[in-house]
Amino acid sequence: MEDTCYINSPLGTTKITGGSHGISSISVLNTPESPSLNIPESLQDCVHQLEAYFQGERQEFNLKLHPKGTDFQQRVWALLQTIPYGKTLSYLELSKQLGDVKAIRAVANANGKNPLWIVIPCHRVIGSDGSLTGYAGGLHRKQWLLEHESPYHQERLF
Repeated sequence: MEDTCYINSPLGTTKITGGSHGISSISVLNTPESPSLNIPESLQDCVHQLEAYFQGERQEFNLKLHPKGTDFQQRVWALLQTIPYGKTLSYLELSKQLGDVKAIRAVANANGKNPLWIVIPCHRVIGSDGSLTGYAGGLHRKQWLLEHESPYHQERLF
């Protein structure tokens, strides 16, 4: 049995699931959910690290992870974790790093199935032309995350 909790984030209610084996999923919900009053011990470190990330105090996560996926998905997710904070990579570049430039669609599919929102930074993957492409949490969230991680913050004029 896994533990579950809900926290508020700047992008909506975040659901965290995991246990002694590690964090198995982190997702943002499109419908509000009341935050958990009592965070299970197995999820407390994840909650603290996510809160620090959203406050701009954390750039890397140090969590025991336990995502469920195929061997190929696991390889893609491991590679996603090497993309530095504030940087992006294209699906084509990821495919090349995996050793198969023709695997772009498979890489995109694995990226879309990432069960660990933010911690495995699938939001850092963009189109070869620099465009924001597909994001399970919605492109508005992907844009927010990339702006949050950007070393360049533009002031609003109006």
